[in-house]
Parts: sequence; C-alpha cells; structure tokens
Amino acid sequence: MPRSRSRSRSSSGAPPRDRFSDRPQPRSSSDDYRSKKRERSRSRSRSRDRGPPRKRRSRSPQPGRPDRRRSRSVDRDGESHRRRDRDRAHDRPRERDAQRDRERDRRRDRDQDGDRDRVRARNREGRRQRSRSPRRDSPGGFQRSKRPLPSQNDAFKGDDPDSNAKPAIVKEKPNYRPSGLLAAAANTVKTHNGGDVVLKYHEPKEGRLPPASKQWRLYVFKGDEILETLDLYTQSCWLFGREASVCDCLIEHPSCSSQHAVIQFRHTEERNEYGDKTGRVKPYVMDLNSRNGTKLNGAAVEEQRYYEVMDKDVLTFGHSTREYVVQLPKP
Repeated sequence: MPRSRSRSRSSSGAPPRDRFSDRPQPRSSSDDYRSKKRERSRSRSRSRDRGPPRKRRSRSPQPGRPDRRRSRSVDRDGESHRRRDRDRAHDRPRERDAQRDRERDRRRDRDQDGDRDRVRARNREGRRQRSRSPRRDSPGGFQRSKRPLPSQNDAFKGDDPDSNAKPAIVKEKPNYRPSGLLAAAANTVKTHNGGDVVLKYHEPKEGRLPPASKQWRLYVFKGDEILETLDLYTQSCWLFGREASVCDCLIEHPSCSSQHAVIQFRHTEERNEYGDKTGRVKPYVMDLNSRNGTKLNGAAVEEQRYYEVMDKDVLTFGHSTREYVVQLPKP
C-alpha cells in the first residue's frame, strides 16, 4: 500500500510547527540590558561562593597613598572654574552691549539738557528785550513821574489820556420784566377786515352777569338831550373806545383812545355785624391807560384800578362833553 504524502498529526496532539519558527526573533534593547544584568549578578554570586570574603576598603586616607577623593575634588574645582570662565566669556558681549546702551542714553540726556538750557537762555534774552520798564543801570536812572495818575477810564482808552479816542459803548443790561407777548397772543381778536386787534382787557375770574332783578342802565346825555340808552344788565363787561371792531360802546371823540375804559360787573362778598357773608354783584369802572383819562363824578380815576359805580353816578371819557349816567331803576 503506497504511503500518503499528507502529514499526520502526532499522537501527543501538538499543534503543527510554524515554518518561520526557526528564524531568530529580533531582540529589543531592554531585553539585552536585562540579560546582561542577570549574567553579572550570576557571576558575582559564583565568585563569592568560590573565594574568601573581600575586605571593605577603608575610606580614611593612608599616609603612603595619595588621596583620590581630594584629586577628584580638585578635578571638580577645575571643571567648575572652566565652566565659570565659559559663562563669563559668554556674558561679556551682553555686558558690553548694555554698557554701550547706557552710554548712549547718557549722551542723549546730556544733549536734551543742553537744548533745554539754550531755549531757556533764549527766552530770558527775549523777555529782557521786550520789557518796557527802564533798566536801573541805564544812564538816566529810574525816575518816578510826578504827574497825577490817569483815571481808570483813561487807562482803558489808551496810554495817552489826551488822545481823541472814541467813548466806550455802554452795553444794554438785560430786562427780565414780562414783555406781554403771551398775553397779547391770548387776547388777539381777528376783525372782519382780516386784521388783528390786541385786547387791553380781559375779564377776571370774579366777573359775573348781574341778576335780572338789578336792571342797570346807562344813559348817554349831550346837554339835556338823551342820545342813547344801554342796558348794562345784559352783559357782564362793557368796553368803551374808538375801535369799532372790539368796543361795545363806540366813542367817536378824537381825545378818546381806541380802548379807553371798561365797566365790569364783579361778584364781591361782604360780612355783616354778625359775621355772616353776603355776596352781591356790583358795577365797577376802570381806565385802560388812556391818553386823556376817565372821570367819575368829575374826579379823575387812577389807571388799571377798579372804582365802584353807584346809582346816578356820572362818567366822562377824555375831553368829550357827553355824560354817561348810571341808574338802577326801582323795582
């Protein structure tokens, strides 16, 4: 029976051998170091087993032998000296550069100080030349003037008080008084002609319409003739003047102003003898800064001030001959 070429497994059951197992495996440096250390320790143990124990060397110096430790220290000192010399030689260029920089800074500071001194001397010389005061070491010497001192205004005008200088301009001081523009804007009335008229008077908060039981009337007389009758109780305010667009009663005399006077009904309170308050509505007259004034019973009234008007009082405006009689008819 022919033999089979196939390899049969061994009876031990071992795995098949690798074809690359015969090649030497590469060893690392750590493995070499460990194997050498192991060999040295083995050789030392063998030598100890074979021979007698070795004596320990004495560290104290012997008289016949040179001291090796001292020679080592000398060598070490020489090596430190050489290292120090190398460091010094290495640092020498740096020190040279630093010294050169310090010298350059000193020269620059010296130059700046010299420039500063020259500028100060130049300024001192310029101030001496610009000074107007005479020098004490001059030939004439310093002499005080015996003339009287000029006034302050002359000093401001110029050096010579006799010069024909222009008078100082007096500035206008600020005026903080009310201008009346806001009141004028609030009291402006447009006329039928398209113009604007500023009212000189507006009613106060105590202005009231007289009660119907008090039917005040105003009679206009020229001599003994009645020209016109006005029912004052129908309005709380009556304006007299030559401005037909705003006045309630027109006065055509040229001596009267455009807004001459006003009759105003005002509510006033009075206390009786028991302390009780009683309110009444009464007529008052006021002159509105007219040119020729207003008269009550022949006496001129002050401007912008209320005067009470009673029954049968007579009012005249300006130089007009017409008389305005106020009457309160009996009920």
